[in-house]
Amino acid sequence: MRYVVVAVAACLLAGSAHAQRAFTWEELRDRFEAQNRQLQAGRLGIDEQKANEITANLRPNPDLGFTLDQLTFLPNSPYRPLADALPLVESSYLIERKHKRGLRLQSAKQDTQISVSQQDDLDRTLLFNLRSAFVQTLQSQAVLAVAKDNLAYYDRVLEVNKQRVQNGDIAQIDYDRMDLQRVQFETDVQNADVNLRTAKIQLLALMNDHTPVDQFDVTGKFDYTEPTVGLEELHRVALASRPDLRAAAQSVTKAETDYRLAVANGSTDPTVGMDIGRDPPINYFGFNVSIPLRIFDRNQGEKARTFIDIRRNQRLREAAETQVYSDVDSAWATMRTNLVLLRAYKTRYLALAAKVRDTVSFAYQRGASSLLDFLTAQNDYRALQVTYLGLVGSYLTAAAQLNMAVGREVIQ
Repeated sequence: MRYVVVAVAACLLAGSAHAQRAFTWEELRDRFEAQNRQLQAGRLGIDEQKANEITANLRPNPDLGFTLDQLTFLPNSPYRPLADALPLVESSYLIERKHKRGLRLQSAKQDTQISVSQQDDLDRTLLFNLRSAFVQTLQSQAVLAVAKDNLAYYDRVLEVNKQRVQNGDIAQIDYDRMDLQRVQFETDVQNADVNLRTAKIQLLALMNDHTPVDQFDVTGKFDYTEPTVGLEELHRVALASRPDLRAAAQSVTKAETDYRLAVANGSTDPTVGMDIGRDPPINYFGFNVSIPLRIFDRNQGEKARTFIDIRRNQRLREAAETQVYSDVDSAWATMRTNLVLLRAYKTRYLALAAKVRDTVSFAYQRGASSLLDFLTAQNDYRALQVTYLGLVGSYLTAAAQLNMAVGREVIQ
């Protein structure tokens, strides 16, 4: 019966593993771009701006009027109300001068361009959140794998020392203390498993994906690589790529267009018209021109406001450029600090900790080392491994932050 239960459990585990799908970073990014609700709402906002371009490009509507005058209602005459009626048809049209319609359309198109840049900036920020969650998931996977390896290694040590207790080489109390230490390794495995599930849940939430956690996984390289670009190159790429800086520059251009539109709106627009009528026994038609006298209202306030707005947007663009330098420098410094520590851990401390652990374990099994030394070596190795994985995660997060500061992926 026991073998049947084991076989069924193995089949269930195999089915669960088969159902689980591991996504790469590129696949996650594509799903995120397609499914994230904030990005979808931003794209709809761009469509709204494009609809405003249609409104801005509309011409003024002509006016059409019809008049029927001198209807007669005399009590002592035959009932002929239309006998002396004078019909009149008139039409007028406003002529916009100084390229007002073209400037309105240009301003609306520049609004759309700004919306596109702001959408790219939103995408940049949300992709950093996604990348951070992806790195956190990879880190949790690595920590769980290390915790399981440490537990398996410790179980092998316990098995050896259990035999030593039976042979009388060590006291039972020493073995019991070692066995108690095992709970720390079990706790590490359980905590790492919880952290991994939490990281996956955060990743699924960002993608607006309702896939069960047990059927979702990610795959990727959890290690650091030496950067191949320098700080000056990163500055240059950031100035050319950052969408928020591009939006700030586009806002300056739009402010200049709005100022020209305000000046144009201060000009006089004539209204031309014509009328056709009949005054028996003659028919006639005529033309008229109406020109408003802009003596008091010449759109002075809007001219002043839009002129000031040019300078305001110029200052905002300068502030955005300063922020670009600050973001790149901060992310670069953080990444370099992690890189220095990672080099030391990878080239020296990891191997040294493993050597100390194995040496002390070997010595303790032969009675040449104390139980305290044995337990200390195990804890030191476990803590150093977790610290190293945390540094790798911090480096990858800093690299993602640097990519966000630059505006595109320069470090994989």
